[in-house]
Amino acid sequence: MIAKPQPPTTYQAILAAPGFNLGVACSEDEIVEIEFLPPGPELAPANLLAHETVRQLRLWLQDARYTFSLPLAAAGTPFQRKVWAQISAIPCSQTRSYGDLAAAIGSAPRAVGGACGANPYPLVVPCHRVVAKDGGLGGFNRERGGFLLDVKRWLLAHENPDSR
Repeated sequence: MIAKPQPPTTYQAILAAPGFNLGVACSEDEIVEIEFLPPGPELAPANLLAHETVRQLRLWLQDARYTFSLPLAAAGTPFQRKVWAQISAIPCSQTRSYGDLAAAIGSAPRAVGGACGANPYPLVVPCHRVVAKDGGLGGFNRERGGFLLDVKRWLLAHENPDSR
């Protein structure tokens, strides 16, 4: 069976960040997805929640210690939600390996990596803080190279300004 291509996400806002954009998909009540996009033009928020999301993302971009308070739509499998809860507990400027998270929940690193890649709320659920066992970047957002790994490098450096 051939999978049908997914229609492109309709964003209610697009925010420019250093070297990338953030697309925000939301209803009036919940964030559905935040997605890393290549640099491009911004899109003004289309509703109040998109406006608030952009406001909070800008605050995080100014100060990585900012704590989000956004209504996230229920998403993911029970396993993915368990991984995302572990990721959300990683303090700013710290990292954990896929293996560390796997051990904490009694799973395998590859399964944790899959759940990280399925995270619909990057930055809010800071999956960039999950790295390879050897301290390397590992993957990011289901990618093993290119643009998104550059974004991960920037995010980690943003949270660790002394390591630049």
